[in-house]
Order: sequence, then structure tokens, then C-alpha cells
Amino acid sequence: MDELLNRIRQCEICKPSLPLGPNPVVRASEKSKILVIGQAPGTKVHHSGIPWNDASGKNLRRWLGVSDEQFYNAELFAIVPMGFCYPGKGKSGDLPPRPECAAEWHNQLLDQMPDIKLTLLIGQYAQAYYLPNQKTTLTETVKGFKEYLPAYFPLVHPSPRNGIWMRKNLWFEEEVLPVLKNCVLEVLKK
Repeated sequence: MDELLNRIRQCEICKPSLPLGPNPVVRASEKSKILVIGQAPGTKVHHSGIPWNDASGKNLRRWLGVSDEQFYNAELFAIVPMGFCYPGKGKSGDLPPRPECAAEWHNQLLDQMPDIKLTLLIGQYAQAYYLPNQKTTLTETVKGFKEYLPAYFPLVHPSPRNGIWMRKNLWFEEEVLPVLKNCVLEVLKK
């Protein structure tokens, strides 16, 4: 695993397309129990090298009911985005994750993590890649989360920018988050 992570951190596959240059952000252990697959690092994470080290990460840890120490313990949580580097700015936020990363590295990482019991698919890119029977919209996929358990748990991105979505979809906090916290707790107890 250490050799693989070193190779990933040296990756420059999409260097010409990265406005801030490559800085792959990934954390994993062969003992990881929960896999977090998000989109791609933002600028703050790109500069710090610490995944989910922003307001979205605080929301995510609250949703999961875990401490920073638990979340950043690679033996508990592997953090593998769809794109490992900051992809740049688009018209309405960051650009989509670069597609090269998942194709090149995900299977190699998954092969090294036999103890993964739960995979959190955060956002449309992770869900489109991993869920063959994905619903028409992200909202429908997240609402139908039970169909994907016990292996996958689809989630909306925890960005503060999604406040409008959260206010329109109160069922998420009422119905989804309690199940999510329970699933995480059950995996971490083992």
C-alpha cells in the first residue's frame, strides 16, 4: 500500500490540465474500514494536502458522527476522491474531477483494501462511476440510498453551498443522516 500511495502522490498524468499543478490528495490503509469517495480537492485542500480540510469536511464529519481523529485515521477511513488534484474553476464552481485518476488508480487501491465494509459515494461523479443502477437525479439516488446498502451509501456533497438543496429536502437530515450515522457506528465497532 505504501508503494502504491507513493506512486499516486507522484502522479502527473493530467499535469497539463491542472491550473495549480499536481498535488494528489489521498489517504488509505490496507486496514481501512470505510471508504470515502468524493469529487476532487478544492483550493484549500490542494494547498494543505489534507482531505476534507474545509467547511465541507466539517459538515461531513458531523453527518457521520465522527471526530477529526477518527476521520483522519486511515485504518478507519480511506479517503479517495474521483480526481486526486484540484481541477480548476468553472463557471459555477470547481470543474469536474479529472477522469484519469479513477481509471488509473481506484481499482489498484481497492485491491489493497480488503476490509472496506462501507463506501460513501459523495456527489454525482462518484455515484455515476460506482452505481450501475443509479437513479435519474442525484436527489433520487440519495433518497433511494437503502437500495445500495450495505456496500454503498450515496450522499449529496456536504458543501455549505448546498444549503438550498438541504432546505428543499428536509427528509435528508430527518431520514438519511440517522441511518448514515448508525451504519458508520456499526462498521467502526467491528
